[in-house]
Amino acid sequence: MAPPTWGQTQNSRSQEAERLLEQGIKLTQQQEYQQAIQIFQQGLTIARQLKDQKIEATALLGLGFNYDALGEKQKALDFYNQALPLWRAVGDRTGEARTLNNIGLVYNALGEKQKALDFYNQALPLRRAVGDRSGVATTLNNIAGVYDTLGEKQKALDYLNQALPLIQAVGDRSGVATTLNNIGAVYDALGEKQKALDFYNQALPIRRAVGDRTGVATTLNNIGAVYDVLGEKQKALDFYNQALPLIRAVGDRTGEARTLNNIGLVYDDLGEKQKALDYLNQALPLWRAVGDRSGEATTLNNIGAVYDDLGEKQKALDFYNQSLPLIRAVGNRTGEARTLNNIGGVYNALGEKQKALDFYNQSLPLSRAVGDHTGVAATLNNIGGVYNALGEKQKALDFYNQSLPLSRAVGDRAGETITLGNIGVLFQSTNRPTEAITNLEQSLKISLEMRRGLQRENRQNFLQQNGWSATALVDVLINQKKYAEAFEWVNLFTTADLADYTRLINAKVANLEAQKAIDDWSTKNQQLESLRQQLQNNRSESLPQQIRQLEAQVYSEAENISRRFPEVAELFETTPADIKNLTSSIPAGTVIVQPVLLTNARDIPKNVAFFIFTKGQLSVIKKSIDPTEFNKLVADYLKQVQDDSDANFTETGSKLYDILIRPVEDKIKTLSPKQLSIIATGQLRHLPFETLYDSKTDQFLIQKYPVNYLTRISNNSLKSPGVQNTVPGKPQAVLAFGNPVPRDPQNLPGAEIEVTKIKEILPDSEVYINKEATLEKFRSQALRFSFLHLATHGCFQTEDCKQVNLKNNTLLFADKTLDIANAALLGLQGTQLITLSACQTAVDTNSNDVGITGVAYIFERAGAKAVMASLWAVDDEATRELMVDFYQNLKQGMTKGEALQKAKLKLIADHRHPFYWSPFVLIGDAR
Repeated sequence: MAPPTWGQTQNSRSQEAERLLEQGIKLTQQQEYQQAIQIFQQGLTIARQLKDQKIEATALLGLGFNYDALGEKQKALDFYNQALPLWRAVGDRTGEARTLNNIGLVYNALGEKQKALDFYNQALPLRRAVGDRSGVATTLNNIAGVYDTLGEKQKALDYLNQALPLIQAVGDRSGVATTLNNIGAVYDALGEKQKALDFYNQALPIRRAVGDRTGVATTLNNIGAVYDVLGEKQKALDFYNQALPLIRAVGDRTGEARTLNNIGLVYDDLGEKQKALDYLNQALPLWRAVGDRSGEATTLNNIGAVYDDLGEKQKALDFYNQSLPLIRAVGNRTGEARTLNNIGGVYNALGEKQKALDFYNQSLPLSRAVGDHTGVAATLNNIGGVYNALGEKQKALDFYNQSLPLSRAVGDRAGETITLGNIGVLFQSTNRPTEAITNLEQSLKISLEMRRGLQRENRQNFLQQNGWSATALVDVLINQKKYAEAFEWVNLFTTADLADYTRLINAKVANLEAQKAIDDWSTKNQQLESLRQQLQNNRSESLPQQIRQLEAQVYSEAENISRRFPEVAELFETTPADIKNLTSSIPAGTVIVQPVLLTNARDIPKNVAFFIFTKGQLSVIKKSIDPTEFNKLVADYLKQVQDDSDANFTETGSKLYDILIRPVEDKIKTLSPKQLSIIATGQLRHLPFETLYDSKTDQFLIQKYPVNYLTRISNNSLKSPGVQNTVPGKPQAVLAFGNPVPRDPQNLPGAEIEVTKIKEILPDSEVYINKEATLEKFRSQALRFSFLHLATHGCFQTEDCKQVNLKNNTLLFADKTLDIANAALLGLQGTQLITLSACQTAVDTNSNDVGITGVAYIFERAGAKAVMASLWAVDDEATRELMVDFYQNLKQGMTKGEALQKAKLKLIADHRHPFYWSPFVLIGDAR
């Protein structure tokens, strides 16, 4: 034989190839897949030159594995299929078994489950024959994975339980962790969530100990998914967000796609639809890149579900119909059942009830076959909904009653709340009010419990998305003339919304002792969360007991703080306030009206309910409305009153008057109020009720009554002003600040004139302008005055106010800005009125944000009896006129409500358009 022509001996070239293979294996273990591919390619070239079939097969196996890890499944198959005959030729059964197993993995990922099983079942006897216990355990694990996907959960458990002792015996900790994780996944699918968590929590510390970042991320993801189903959405997000950077760091695109998909689902449940779409649309191209058709189909289905919720039914159908053939092709029967269920949901919403039933009835046996109890419960609930809509109430109830125990068995609290709500509405429609109330209250209590576990920024959306059962409950209670109980729920939701806003900006409370109690409670609550996190890694028997003891302390202290400091009870959302107690606090001569839109509940008439309060009394009037028409009227009107060139405001305003005032007008007249107080919630918060126009008398509401607003009914907002040295509402002096930064874009020259005029009206006032108008000066002087006037920029909206260069929820002073979260630290306990002139609040016509009501709530909690502020950016000259007249009226002894009414009436005579006179509103005590 002629010597090799490349200048090295055959033996040294063989050693070089082996060194390259070792290097490639190390790089693979370090998850440096691209570098590993380059090294294996070099080894392959040498092996082929040497015609060494064993080295060639090893290099091909390494290439296949790395291409598989990168998601290039077809390339991986090509290399494995080249390696297989070589292993057989050299009689290496270990290499042959490993390659057969890996081919099975590729087919499994491609959704070809039967093919995957065929290859695993070829690998298994070979691994047993060579005594490779670790390999036997791996293949058993993989076979279990296929049976799990095919819905044969018990078969999957049998294989996993064969694998676990084998892998423990060989000391393969990574394999032990994988098997524990997989057993957890089967119990998860069977609805045994606590059992699933137990196995995941055994797997997680092992995966961390062996440095398996991919495995750690997978298990974190799985734990997140359990908490998601249990309704603990915040916990789910926390685990997903721990998993995501780990997965990205190791370049696991499949895992990244799965995690992005899961995060998207949580945001969907929280009502943050755009955020959900953002995450799902990041996941979709990743699934496609790695060739995972099952994952792609799942995400397409989930995107469809978001569009479904947004009311874009055709778009939803398009995505469902892209998902269905893919999910069938890969044999994912669970996914197929869920997609069929979702398509049924679209047809149901479109009124095609029979078509909906056809799809639900295709879905149901599939969900049952794969043991998907959550899916079975959801479909049974949906079938019940169709029969309910068709008027077959008993049939509907039968399906709801099949669904409910299944949801409870698998711990699906969201599903349980929906079904309970549906049962409640059904009982309401069949004139069984007692059962309706029981089921709706159970549904709401679970929703509120789930909400308590969420972070501040997610709570409001969750409340809005899950409020339909509250609407149904309020409706049935009103029908039963249980007005006080109905209002307790209304007030709870009104207050919870405001408390969420307080949490969102981390607002303090005025009572320093109460604030300290809250801070101490928060520290303990953080300790509790820390212990819960430790439980994921620490299996000690004492830790769960420690957590339970601290939980009991935390919950008990929340109750104690609520009892000691009633003004902070709302933050803990304890028992609803007693309505008799509240109504006794209403000032004589004041009528309070809270319109509540009962339009978002299923299968009940669409109404607006007016809760009307006077001292010691509550009555309710209902009026039916068309929600679509009403929403358009409100949106149009909010645009018209902010545009002084739009003369259509009277026409729209008169229609809104007929809906929102006319039904209660006679009742109001008989009560002869000196002050009309409105509690406006949701989209009505931005509506200036005083502008509503009575076409019969050619009058705005403000021309009939002084109008003010209340954030909600509470003992804090209505308590008596107490003993005063001066007449309540009649100021001797005002502390006024104006134009603290006389430079564009923050310059307000009109504000200087405004505060100077106040000094002329009330000479004992103190006025600070320009660089004198500092926050420090305000802090030191505010305690001396019961009337405070800030003619400065404020930004009270969710976004920063870029046009005046201010951060959101801040007030401008000469030296610094005030974060309104710290309003309680200003010493406002003796403040009768704080006027925020020239401030900005976004008025989004489609928004349910708390807006200026939330700001007033913050200042009210800080001690101020009332806040006067603007709903939108105000005309400078009209503002100055209004403020001057307001203070002159106060000086004459008028109440705050009367003083503002008379000032507005004067402006109406000069500027009839509400743009000029309506944006300033009084929120709080009008006395």
